[in-house]
Amino acid sequence: MALGIMATNAEVKNALKKIDVIPSLIDKLSIEDVVVHEFATLCLALLSVDYVCKVKIFESNGLPPLIQLLTSPDPDVKKNSLEIIFNTAQDYQSRQAVHESGGISLILNLVMSDFPVIQHLALKTLHILTTDKENCITFREAQGFEKLMDILNNAEFIDLHVDTLRVVANCLSDSETSQMIHESGGLARLMEFVLITEVPDIRNNAVTCLAKAALNPDNRKHLHQHNVEKVLVDLLAPEGEDVCVKTATCKAVHAMSFHESSRDTLGELGVIPEIVQCLRSKNLNLKEAATEALLGLTFDNHFNSLKVFKAGGQKILVQHLKVVCPKLLSNSAATLTNMAEMEVIRSGILSQGAVTALVEHLTLTDAHILVSILQCLTMLVGDAEARAELHAAKGLQPLVDLLCYYDKEVLHHACLVINVCATDEPSAIEMHRLGALEKLQAINQSQNRKSCYSNLAMITLVNANMSIKYSLTGHLSATDIITDGFYDVGKAHADERILTLEELARQPVNQHKPIIVINTSTGETKDNDRPAEDKSWQMMNDTPLQNLVKEAKEYFLSLSDERGQYAALARLVSDAMGGAVKRDNLHGFLWVLHLCELKMELKSNVVPIGFIKRGIYCHRALLFKCLADCIGLSCTLVRGEYSRAWNEVLLLNPSSDESFAMPSRYIVDLMHDPGSLLPVDATAATQYQII
Repeated sequence: MALGIMATNAEVKNALKKIDVIPSLIDKLSIEDVVVHEFATLCLALLSVDYVCKVKIFESNGLPPLIQLLTSPDPDVKKNSLEIIFNTAQDYQSRQAVHESGGISLILNLVMSDFPVIQHLALKTLHILTTDKENCITFREAQGFEKLMDILNNAEFIDLHVDTLRVVANCLSDSETSQMIHESGGLARLMEFVLITEVPDIRNNAVTCLAKAALNPDNRKHLHQHNVEKVLVDLLAPEGEDVCVKTATCKAVHAMSFHESSRDTLGELGVIPEIVQCLRSKNLNLKEAATEALLGLTFDNHFNSLKVFKAGGQKILVQHLKVVCPKLLSNSAATLTNMAEMEVIRSGILSQGAVTALVEHLTLTDAHILVSILQCLTMLVGDAEARAELHAAKGLQPLVDLLCYYDKEVLHHACLVINVCATDEPSAIEMHRLGALEKLQAINQSQNRKSCYSNLAMITLVNANMSIKYSLTGHLSATDIITDGFYDVGKAHADERILTLEELARQPVNQHKPIIVINTSTGETKDNDRPAEDKSWQMMNDTPLQNLVKEAKEYFLSLSDERGQYAALARLVSDAMGGAVKRDNLHGFLWVLHLCELKMELKSNVVPIGFIKRGIYCHRALLFKCLADCIGLSCTLVRGEYSRAWNEVLLLNPSSDESFAMPSRYIVDLMHDPGSLLPVDATAATQYQII
């Protein structure tokens, strides 16, 4: 008795901890004396709030005798023992020990005690114990739910309803218990209970039970049959409704939205404007729950997305993108992703500055948030306006940096955004400058990191820039059109970064092969490789090439025979680059010296193709491709070894029936017999391609 009374003092309690009194106190519980039981348990109850003491009680095997004392005739002994069990049950091992000692049924019996303090403590202890599935099953077998429903059905026990509902919520997490609750009419009773109670805390916990129940697919079906959607809409409608109740209701809406019919019903009943109104709340928990509810409602549902849009939800959701609150940010981005599937909504989202807001968070380290942000960007940057905003907001740098991220899902979604952005030439050029191509090549060479997403991003990025594509693959198809700003830097190695034209032009003159550039424009030419803010460099005007394009358009298009057009264009190219050269006289053509002189004359490693008067295979093939693309003729450009390159064209055999014939491939001779078309399988074609 002395120790029990003195232990209420903090200094005494600390002293008792130091002398390790707990084993002695537990040992005295075996004495058949109610007074000893009362004050020993009182002392242990006061000590059990301390973590070290909880562990000591468990290690001293104190739980079994304490559980037995739950049947004591003395209410103080029951109360003290229950308090110790409640404190120790915070730990999984202790909960397991309570279960193994048969404590659940004994605690359940105390729910109907004559003493309210014991009833509350029993319910709080059951709330902790039923977080474990094993305990939940035992609770169900002991008819625990029936006893809880008796409490909820009794208005005299209204002070116990909150704690009771918390235990019910745990029971609903177990599918078998949920099924039993449904079969006994428990779900319908819970819905009624939500509407009849006027106490906010009770209503909050009742709605939480519905939300927990709705996590189970079978329960969602049963709740839908009982028109739970009408109940949820009614709870969100009143302006003065408690914030906690609205938060719990939004969570229930989110859980029910996994049921397709329920998702439709909620939208038709007008729940969306009420949830959008919740987005404006100053309460963070309510805003998070509201975004979660909208996320579920807009999933694969254009009708609900339009409802959110008409209620102005996209404006608030974009505002939420500007805060650093993980759940709010992630939910808002994911909801906008769902909504952006519709073009009219996507335009509305973009008009609110969503892309710039998303870019701000690309440097975060949370993988879940990054995935939501990247998914939203993938949906938005399909618009050229959005890609321009992404570029202007300097979002390409952090996007390319994410290619080094450790999380595979983040990496996959970063590749998807890059794939969409790469369809825009300025964005593709900028991403190339930032090293995206090299990073993607490294990823695709890794067995662990490569995927169809990284491969798709690399293909799109390469295809977006003909200069890079030709350098890496050595092949341009008939549909790969050469435009101004194209440059031939030669064959690139797999791990080598291809410099931009501006970077190459700024290098001092060196001994390497010149960079051949295409520029058919007149006057000042804007260079796509240059960032928008730097206009200090531009390509050199190429008047000779302009004249060649003009001549090709004026004369060769007047020819009706396609073979004649290719042959005439080949002769024009040959004449512009030094004429025909016999195979045996190639060593005396002196094209290397000519190009060196051009570099020195221009004081640049970059040489406009029209300036070349002595060109060999690679120069002639590039010029032929350039002119053919300008006048609408189809041909490929293929790089070989040792400065060899050639063009392939498709033509029908003149001797065959045109209605049945398949076109054949020919290589255009630009060097030895300009204008000759060599069948690709002919010896002459093979000799043209190799030394």
